[in-house]
Amino acid sequence: MFITFFNCKNDSSKKAITDLHKNEISLKYAQGFSISDQGTYKLLEIKNPWPKSEKIYKYALVPKGNKVNLNKNDFEAILTIPIKKIVVTSTTHIPSLELLDVEQTLVGFPGINYISSEKTRNRIDNGKVRELGKNEGINTEVLLELFPDVVIGFGIDGNNKTFETIKKSNIPVIYDGDWVESSPLAKAEWIKLFGLLYNKEKQADSIFNTIEKDYLDAKKLASKVNNQPTILSGAMYNDVWYLPRGTSTEAQLLKDANTNYLFKDTKGSGSLALNFETIFAKAKDADIWLSPSNYESMEALKNSNEHYTMFKAFQNKNIYSFTNTKGKTGGVLYYELGMTRPDLVLKDLIKICHPELLENYQPYFFKKLN
Repeated sequence: MFITFFNCKNDSSKKAITDLHKNEISLKYAQGFSISDQGTYKLLEIKNPWPKSEKIYKYALVPKGNKVNLNKNDFEAILTIPIKKIVVTSTTHIPSLELLDVEQTLVGFPGINYISSEKTRNRIDNGKVRELGKNEGINTEVLLELFPDVVIGFGIDGNNKTFETIKKSNIPVIYDGDWVESSPLAKAEWIKLFGLLYNKEKQADSIFNTIEKDYLDAKKLASKVNNQPTILSGAMYNDVWYLPRGTSTEAQLLKDANTNYLFKDTKGSGSLALNFETIFAKAKDADIWLSPSNYESMEALKNSNEHYTMFKAFQNKNIYSFTNTKGKTGGVLYYELGMTRPDLVLKDLIKICHPELLENYQPYFFKKLN
């Protein structure tokens, strides 16, 4: 069987596209990828791997033993599943492998010191995960020696010569666009992509459903509180204060924790870049200061900029950061696990902002600065 993709110019071509997607597997939140069952294989489409991406990347995933006759020119790659060996390129991919109990398939990673998880660190220490250099310039010689079934990559604009070299060597590259998603639960739902690769779709669904329930239960709990502490976030870098925009996933988490994020009315995702005067005028009396860049102590903040001491949250020692929760080689756990487990992030924020609601809960990522 040959699958042909048409250029939607007439009714017959539209019907062909519709037929291809008629068995699409429903996703609750994620918009950057889709999965549809084609009978003898699954069609994976990566729709938005980076902002303003215009191309849709199509992959055919064929269960081992199935016989198909596909036109390889219609796909970025045709993979046999379940895969046996994988290379991922972001620490945010590690939790999905571990939650699905397939971390033993990881054979290489660029920048292994950034990995925090004890389980994967043990495999690194035992020589089972090879260092692949830096993400911008993966050591292709080592990668070709490992010859994984697939590389899970991420890109900011699609211009990555290393990935092109890897693809020319007949190693498929699948772009993971979880970071582009517009809500915490949408980002977490990308575990279902890994479930597909390992024929563990039901397990991935179950894991995500648990994360979703815990998140929504925590949100509902926080919604019952009347007081909303005012929140400041971020810090200065080269005389510019960077902090989350009002529709970013960070701001959504603060909203779901029932707080008053002082910059919630700003539009767009990503970061705001403002001068100190603007921040101080609006947030000098903020009750809580979260995530002040990578500063690890009150003293480090003060030494960096004496003006930080003028904020009420500094004077009251009410500053919290995830920077001090690290793996044994210095990787920050939040950067690895936070995207997959927004339920834990939300509970941390609720514990900080409404401590009476979660009396016995110990924050997983955030700690008060000493």
